[in-house]
Amino acid sequence: IQTKQIARQPSAPFITSTLQQEAWRKLHFTAKRTMAVAQQLYEGLPLGKEGSIGLITYMRTDSTHIAASAIVEVRDFISERHGSKFLPPKQRSFAKKTKWAQEAHEAIRPTKIHREPEQIKPFLNRDQLKLYELIWKRMVASQMSSALYDRTDVEIQASNVTLNEVKGKQSQGYLLKAASSVLRFPGFMIVYSEGKDEDEQEEGFVSLPELEVGDKLCYLGAFPAQHFTQPPPRYTEATLVKALEEKGIGRPSTYAPILSTIQERGYVHKMNGKFCPDELGTIVSNILAEHFPKIVDLGFTSQMEEQLDEVARGKHEWIWVLRDFYFPFEDMLQKAQL
Repeated sequence: IQTKQIARQPSAPFITSTLQQEAWRKLHFTAKRTMAVAQQLYEGLPLGKEGSIGLITYMRTDSTHIAASAIVEVRDFISERHGSKFLPPKQRSFAKKTKWAQEAHEAIRPTKIHREPEQIKPFLNRDQLKLYELIWKRMVASQMSSALYDRTDVEIQASNVTLNEVKGKQSQGYLLKAASSVLRFPGFMIVYSEGKDEDEQEEGFVSLPELEVGDKLCYLGAFPAQHFTQPPPRYTEATLVKALEEKGIGRPSTYAPILSTIQERGYVHKMNGKFCPDELGTIVSNILAEHFPKIVDLGFTSQMEEQLDEVARGKHEWIWVLRDFYFPFEDMLQKAQL
C-alpha cells in the first residue's frame, strides 16, 4: 500500500477557445451564442446608478496574460473572502496556450472582481448572468491554492492456494492493482472546477476501503468483459473548437463563424449535440480532397500563418508568398473544372 499527496492545479483564465469549450460543456451554449453574449458583456450593460458598464475584457483573445493590477485585486478578494489558506504564496502566471498568441491582449476576465455575479444579477438576463458567472469564477479560481488529494495505490498478490496445493503445483498467482483518491483540501475547487469532454470522462470511480499491509482478502468472483475498438467520438461544439485550436486552424475571431458556416451550408447537422456529416458535406469533402489535397491538408493553415508572420517580420516578400500559393492553386482549379 502506497499513499502520496498529489496536487491539482487550477485552469488558466479563459481565452476565446476555452470560453467557447466550457460554455458548451457547462451551459450548452453554441460558440455563436457564447460570442454574442460575451460581446454584450464587453460592450457594457446598464447597472442602475452606475450607468452602462463593460463587465469583461475583450473576448477575442488567445493570450492568458493578466494585468498586474487585476491579479492584485483578485488575490486581495480571495484573502478577504476565503482566507489565507486558499491563497498561494506567489501569484500564478500561465504560459501562452497557442503558438501565435497575441500577448498584447489579456485573457477574458471581469473588469472588476468585486462586481460579483449575485450583486449584478438584477441587471442581467439569464444568458448574460450565466456566462458572466462562468468568467468570474474561472478568474477567481485561477489565482487560488491547489486542490490536494491523498492517492492510494494498492497491490494485491492473489493466488488460488488451495487448488494448487491439491494439484501439488507451486502457486503462480496474480498481481492485482487498484487505486483511489480522497480529497483532503479543496483549494480552488470551492469556487470552480473545469468541465470535461465525453472522451475525457473517467470510468466509474470506486473508493477503496481501509486496508493494511498483510490483510487477507476473500475472492468473490471474476467478471470478464470484452471490449471492441470504438471509432473516435463525433465532434461537439467544444471538441471541434479544441481541435481547430490544436491544429492551428483559424484564430479566436473565426472559431464561431466556422461552426456556424458548416451548419448553415448543410455540410453537417447536430444529433444529440454532436456534429454528423450530411450528404452534401461528404460530397464536398471528397471533391476537395481529390482536387485540392494540399489546401485541405490539416497543416496548410498553420504553414500559411508561419509564412505571413515571416512577411510581417520582414523575412519574406509578400509577393513571393502569394505567387507560391496562387500559381499551383490556379493549376489545381483548372484541372478540377475539367
